[in-house]
Amino acid sequence: MSANGTESGGSPRKDNRVALGRWGEETAVRYLAGAGLQILARNWRARSGELDVIAEEGETLVFVEVRTRRSAGRFGSAEESVDWRKVRQVRDTATLYLYTTKQHGRKCRFDVIAVTGSPSQGTLAVKHIPNAF
Repeated sequence: MSANGTESGGSPRKDNRVALGRWGEETAVRYLAGAGLQILARNWRARSGELDVIAEEGETLVFVEVRTRRSAGRFGSAEESVDWRKVRQVRDTATLYLYTTKQHGRKCRFDVIAVTGSPSQGTLAVKHIPNAF
């Protein structure tokens, strides 16, 4: 254990953020599965970035960006944190996914799921924004 009380040697604040993000993704996956989407992959990585969730709804491939906040405080809501840089990164990474999995002509959409809450508070809100960008 490091001097700051964490196993990995990272900061406790970063460890808390990572845990919150994982919890938010779990919450989003449960929500999507409950809504009838089939989960194909989670945390798919490429040089250009990471795709949080890749799902399928009928014939449509759905790339889902998950954002989690404890509350909609001074830094804005979870969905407001998806800026143009993140949109570009997700689109670029989705293009690589389509290429590497040989699904070039597949119908796709980009959704955002905004989760508000925390493991200790529970889920306060899940907002699904289909065709977010």
